[in-house]
Amino acid sequence: MDITLANFQIKAIADLTEAMEQSNRDIILKSCTGSGKTIILTHFMDEYLKSNYKTVFIWLTPGKGNLEEQSKEKMDRYIHGSQTKLLSDIMTAGFEENDACFINWEKLTKKGNNALKDSERTNFIEHIRNALDNDLCFKIIVDESHQNDTIKADDIIELFHSDKIIRCSATPKNYKNAILIDIPEEDVISEGLIKKLLIINENFEQHISVDDQITYLLDKAITKQRELHSEYLNRNAEINPLIIVQIPNKSDALLDRVEEYFESKGITYENNLLAVWLSDKKQNLEDIEQPNTEPIAVIIKQAVATGWDCPRSQILVKLRDNMSEVFEIQTIGRIRRMPEAKHYESDLLDSCYLYTLDEKFTESVKQNLGKGALDAYKVFLKPEYRSLTLISEYKTDVPYPRDAKLSLKVIYKYFEKKYHITGDTAKNKTLLEAHGYSFAADIIDYTKSGSVNTLSKENIAGLNDISIHEPLNTHKHGKEYHHCVAEIGYKVNLDYNSTNTIMRKLFLNGLRCDFKILKIETKELYAFIINNERLLVEDVRDAMADEALQLTLAIPKTTEKPLGFPLEMIFTYDGTAKSQVEFSKNVYKGYLSSAENRSLPEKLFERYCENSNKIQWFYKNGDRGIEYFSIVYTDNFGKQKSFYPDYIIGTTDGKIWIIETKGGFTKTGDSEDIDKYTAKEFRVLKSYTEKYKLLGGIVRQDKQSGELCICTETYSEDIKSDSWKLLSDVL
Repeated sequence: MDITLANFQIKAIADLTEAMEQSNRDIILKSCTGSGKTIILTHFMDEYLKSNYKTVFIWLTPGKGNLEEQSKEKMDRYIHGSQTKLLSDIMTAGFEENDACFINWEKLTKKGNNALKDSERTNFIEHIRNALDNDLCFKIIVDESHQNDTIKADDIIELFHSDKIIRCSATPKNYKNAILIDIPEEDVISEGLIKKLLIINENFEQHISVDDQITYLLDKAITKQRELHSEYLNRNAEINPLIIVQIPNKSDALLDRVEEYFESKGITYENNLLAVWLSDKKQNLEDIEQPNTEPIAVIIKQAVATGWDCPRSQILVKLRDNMSEVFEIQTIGRIRRMPEAKHYESDLLDSCYLYTLDEKFTESVKQNLGKGALDAYKVFLKPEYRSLTLISEYKTDVPYPRDAKLSLKVIYKYFEKKYHITGDTAKNKTLLEAHGYSFAADIIDYTKSGSVNTLSKENIAGLNDISIHEPLNTHKHGKEYHHCVAEIGYKVNLDYNSTNTIMRKLFLNGLRCDFKILKIETKELYAFIINNERLLVEDVRDAMADEALQLTLAIPKTTEKPLGFPLEMIFTYDGTAKSQVEFSKNVYKGYLSSAENRSLPEKLFERYCENSNKIQWFYKNGDRGIEYFSIVYTDNFGKQKSFYPDYIIGTTDGKIWIIETKGGFTKTGDSEDIDKYTAKEFRVLKSYTEKYKLLGGIVRQDKQSGELCICTETYSEDIKSDSWKLLSDVL
């Protein structure tokens, strides 16, 4: 099964590969539920085993639920020809090079838990000794590491004498001297794998007096379940959204009341609409994680089995008795996955919902999820803005893979621009050599020689450089070549195969290609790539980000259609914010100054709109989805991207402006804009506004004066240039 890795997954694999080369023993992979941790780790192991000899991976999983078998099965499915083993396989065959072994450690630590008998335990330790005697080197992955921080678990890890331990968790503990690889949740959301937002207690009355929390909360949940279900049906998606009802651990009385409530609504165990998963009571759990099975609700207690994946779960009702229980991020994780690993571009379906009267629980959810968990209610578009439309552009529905042919052309053009290469490959060799590229036949490593009395950078830089030459051996250096090609690809989100093809076409003799930089033989190519890895990474990365190298492409067809503002939307805000003023100039009734998610530039701009006598109304655009306004452009890879400008505003003289806000400039004039594509977006915005006779610009804050500035004609990274005007002079 070929799987296309998301950009953040490719980056995580690259970060893991890099961390393996550092001296630190512990590596922590922090990733939220739903980020495809198993996909990341299995691909990482595969890449690592291809690039390193004498290695065995040990993947330790916790507890019940056969997680080790699930993980092994996933690796077998994702990675063709992988060499995977379970504990039983190790007991018969021992460890071999390139093994990926999946072991549930409770089978090693728990007495009487169909664990190893003493004789078998000795046998297991023998297998480890034999492997170490044969110079095999163990690398350890600890899955759900927060669950097994115990002395027994530590003893097992020690048996393997491993120099590298990767610990994975959504909520990792702090380890001293560990390298932390943190996958940003925003990246997982933007790839569509998890829901955009967790909405807490939607449309609750401001002052609730309830006779019965169960009836109040479950009524809300069932109404929401029906609303979601009918929207899925509208979209021909066969998904039956699931309500998870979490009751406190020691509360059998509450269980009876929840069951009675459901029965009064015709939702029972007998008609398969209700499921339960408690240690002493399990019903209707068969296939519950399938997208369209019957149960619409499942009752659980505090901890649900680790690794339980049920992407159709979308609503959590958290009931409480007098005790407040500890918040577990895992619980929220259960309702955050997208059922088909993609967004539906609908705020309703792309959110998950929590209903609870447990204030402590909502506080800890907000602390843990920050801006991913917000208060919400519905707002409606004011009548006078209902007839306004703009032409919105959408990408064609054809998935458009990264284009290796185009990437090859862009890299060639970059070399042409930077090194002035031509069609003369012999001359190109001289040009590249003059710019520091090495054409040595041997593999060269550099070290220093001499003596220093203090370890300062200057002293070390002053030492003699010594180069160590090692004759190239394609068998021996094959793994290193693989590693270097993969590294070059990771930096620009290309997979190993595409990168390898590009390198061979650009540099290898005998392969026909209109864009040849060099013609060197296979052995020389190995040495060239290995010795110049750092330079190649830099050049390939710069080629992809270079605005000047946007090749004029036949843009794949875009769809254009008139679009008005959504008539209603779920308005999310921060109920704890000091200021809760209503912005009267917003096109929606009830739009508050505490609107979230908003970046600082967006907050400043909204306040500016509200207080400016030149601005009549403003609309905050969404950042993805067909219900929002977008403009399409193509990146250097030939991949279509949708650009959603932040604001549409109307002025008192009847003009319409489209505004994008970006990070500011510091007091010294340095840019705080982290978006590499700003220059591209400016060009796209300008050509769109010219085409439709509108106005537009990019707004950023100048920290030195505290003023908002706008750029409307030509884009510049220098706030002091004439491109930037004070916003108050323009709007």
